[in-house]
Amino acid sequence: MTASPAIVALTVEQARARLHEFTVIDVRTPGEHAAGHVPGALNVPLDLVRRALPEIRHAAARGDVLLVCASGARAEKARALLAGEGVGAATLTGGTAAWAAAGHDLDRPAACDTRAVWSMERQVRFTAGASVLLGVVLGLAVHPAFLVLSAGVAGGLVFSALTDTCGMAALLGRLPHNRPRPARLDAALEALRGR
Repeated sequence: MTASPAIVALTVEQARARLHEFTVIDVRTPGEHAAGHVPGALNVPLDLVRRALPEIRHAAARGDVLLVCASGARAEKARALLAGEGVGAATLTGGTAAWAAAGHDLDRPAACDTRAVWSMERQVRFTAGASVLLGVVLGLAVHPAFLVLSAGVAGGLVFSALTDTCGMAALLGRLPHNRPRPARLDAALEALRGR
């Protein structure tokens, strides 16, 4: 970030007032990005930020970078990763959820250009809930040892909360419907190079 390297988080109103000055990078999955994003945001999923580092560094050398996700947690992880590489960036406090809650519009691609995908948080809730339910049903109907599945998911959720990480989200993020199409990622990287 060139103008104000000490600032690491901006409120919705601070970001909105300066939105035209930022290169906005949405670090959510492509499906989440397609469901609605801060106007002008380029989609570079969190797990691809390191791969896009040269392009992000190029954009940051020419202006301020704002990282956005659903709530701010993934954007903060991306900010810390970039900071470790000497690239300054700010995050949007509360993410796109706060942006929308403040009454600001979200951009959405044309319907024919998107795939309907649930948010990562919703995918995790569904997968965890289905796994626990499956473990209980199999434990009651087949063999009590299947209850270990439910206990394992519960333990994983507790670990996830304590460490602010989510292994299930990392696994779900690797599924084909959560991966960016190569052409889309290439377009985002090219846009970063052009900043």
